[in-house]
Amino acid sequence: MTALMLTRIDDRRNMARFYKLDIQPTLFGECSLVREWGRIGRAGTVRIETYRSRGAADIAMVSNWARKLKCGYR
Repeated sequence: MTALMLTRIDDRRNMARFYKLDIQPTLFGECSLVREWGRIGRAGTVRIETYRSRGAADIAMVSNWARKLKCGYR
């Protein structure tokens, strides 16, 4: 799966945000969910969560994706 890039733009509120989700393998055979978010055009905050299997990382990715869609990201 490739990285998912979500954006939320609201000109009335001067809001231009991004949220990126990506799954990457680790050196130890596990998978990491890499989340990055922030204002479009600026460096974002990065958080990495490690999971024992690709399936668990996929579930976490879909869960984060669904939560962000409810918040208005597209």
